[in-house]
Amino acid sequence: MKPLQNRRVAVTGIGVVTPGGVGVDAFWSSLFEEAAPQQVRRVDEGALDARRLMSHKAAKNSDIVTRMAIVAADEALRDAGLLVIDPDATEPSTSDEAQLVPGIDHDRAAVSLGTGMGGVQTLATQIGILADRGERLVSPHVVPMVMPNAPAGAISIRYGLRGPATTISTACAAGTDGIAAGARMVAQGTADLVVAGGTDSSLTGVCIAGFANMRALSRSGFSRPFDRDRDGLAAAEASGILVLEEYEAAVARGAHIYMTIEGTASTADAHHVTAPAPHGTGAERTMRLALDDAGLTPDDITHINAHGTSTGLNDAAESEAVSRVFPTSNPVVTSIKGVTGHSFGAAGAVEAVAVALTIKHRTVPPTAGLVNQDAEIHLDIPTEARPWEPGPVLSNSFGFGGHNGSLVFVPVG
Repeated sequence: MKPLQNRRVAVTGIGVVTPGGVGVDAFWSSLFEEAAPQQVRRVDEGALDARRLMSHKAAKNSDIVTRMAIVAADEALRDAGLLVIDPDATEPSTSDEAQLVPGIDHDRAAVSLGTGMGGVQTLATQIGILADRGERLVSPHVVPMVMPNAPAGAISIRYGLRGPATTISTACAAGTDGIAAGARMVAQGTADLVVAGGTDSSLTGVCIAGFANMRALSRSGFSRPFDRDRDGLAAAEASGILVLEEYEAAVARGAHIYMTIEGTASTADAHHVTAPAPHGTGAERTMRLALDDAGLTPDDITHINAHGTSTGLNDAAESEAVSRVFPTSNPVVTSIKGVTGHSFGAAGAVEAVAVALTIKHRTVPPTAGLVNQDAEIHLDIPTEARPWEPGPVLSNSFGFGGHNGSLVFVPVG
């Protein structure tokens, strides 16, 4: 794997939509609050309010995966200082196009998103309409609403980003892989600006029943990462977006830089469609490759944002792998899925936003739901917020199909 060594990659903007909160401030606050037991965790459509950014027609003809991505991308681009803002406007524009600040080369501005199954909510709805009311009432927009690349296409159209607009579907590693692919575009000179992240909503009746029947869904509704009593994941929807820029250009325009992306890795277990490789060997290899890509050693990592799904096999495999990669340094580990639930293809991107905020606030969020740590898991996992001196961070994502992804983030300054 070619190292990220050509151009340094800066994260200059963040945006997020989760069941616990829409927007960065609400999301960060939610990570320190007790989560109610819910097997399925949905975004509040009233708080999402995509129609403040999209015309009624565009919002109506977009699946929630696209609406969430637009809201998160708008927040991230505003945060990066890259949107033209009308000082006299009291509400955001509902135009389906938004203007970036002068000086942006739109031909070198790209999108790199991950998703699990795209607009499966729309697909489920339209299948019901076909069965109950006939083919004439099926929406003519169903295909562009359902296609997995719809969110990336919508972002490129809204902001006039004419570079690559790519979509990666690697199950629960998709958000992480989307960010990694975007970082490589910047590092290798393919693009100067990338809107990168993930968006996912797999919360149809069929999908939820499938999770339950494979015994992955928590019966109690509590997500308890690394707890001895964990009984499965809480299914969720979300979107997380990062704005990536070439570091020197970001410095030159006076942008606030949350962190840099110094290393990425993606591998496959080649073992089983749902179960991780025994003893977390695939996860271990991915973490080591990401560290090598960053030119760092295990002792350099001060914090790990874990995949931490609250499922028995995944938590055990990840913790075993982390213990082998970090046998002496014992970095502080957290999983935010006790609050957010598992948003599948968006999870890694949401967690990347959490890393940026962890660095900003110099605080590691607690692992909500963890009461009695599994005696077989020998990691430093705080159950309360912990003050933290920012240092290099590793973020992990592992998905069905045996997909593994890791990112190395480094604070600036």
